[in-house]
Amino acid sequence: MEVVSLPQTSDLLVDGVGHPETVMVVGGRGVTSVEAADLFPRLQLIQTLSAGTDTVPKVEMSERGVRVANNQGGNAVAVAEVTVALIVSTYRRLMVQWNDLNNRGVYGEGFSTDWGRFHELTGKRVGIVGLGQIGSRVAKRLAGWECEIVYADVQQYSAEYEAAAGAKRVDLDELIETSDVISLHVPLDRSTEKILSDREFGRMKSGAIVVNACRGPVVDEAALIRALDDGQIAGAGLDVTEIEPIEMTNALLNRDNVVLLPHRAGLSVEAREKSVDNAIANAKRLMAGEEFEGIILPV
Repeated sequence: MEVVSLPQTSDLLVDGVGHPETVMVVGGRGVTSVEAADLFPRLQLIQTLSAGTDTVPKVEMSERGVRVANNQGGNAVAVAEVTVALIVSTYRRLMVQWNDLNNRGVYGEGFSTDWGRFHELTGKRVGIVGLGQIGSRVAKRLAGWECEIVYADVQQYSAEYEAAAGAKRVDLDELIETSDVISLHVPLDRSTEKILSDREFGRMKSGAIVVNACRGPVVDEAALIRALDDGQIAGAGLDVTEIEPIEMTNALLNRDNVVLLPHRAGLSVEAREKSVDNAIANAKRLMAGEEFEGIILPV
């Protein structure tokens, strides 16, 4: 078996080169082009170290008989933890306080009278869009916050899975209209691109916040900015943006109701170990003639 690691990384050992199967491992936000894949005529599997596979042209790979697998939840805990942090930071405006103190030298300006800017998470309805590997872990971690957890998903889950997550299924429109917090955990494809746009923002509660730790284009960014400007929603916590790296002229920057991170939610020592272990396990399945895990079908 030949293991090809892209881009410019040697995380996985090339073991047994010359066997008639090839695995291409894509790390981080590496883009796999058809031209790169065609350099390996015996390629059978493209394995990503991330949950998202939107940088891989899955339709073209499928036409070549190449399958695509993600990290099988390797970074799910890392992203779930940062998601909760984004919710709390947005609700309590922690970044504004940090910036005031560290960059402006202002200690708690107006803190004794400005209670209306801060909210508790307890008792709120949290709507999770996508209850997969990451979304379900967000739901489990919010259990201790005494929230009501609802979810919407095109996938069907068993009653046991829902119970373990502590989440109740509702349709997407109900989730959008009734949730205090809307947290997005879906893959980016044609069905999820701009799943939140003007129509959806216009139906949200005026005090709602939106959290996105999946992919930037899942949210219509221009519509999000309009919703923030118009006071249709109260705030946003974002690990991702439509264009990455974010342009310094982006209107989402330097707002006191937006928490922005540079798409690093999935990074942790533990997440990397689990993701690489899952990739190696799939390579071993290829050698043994077994079915891969984490296969993502083209949409």
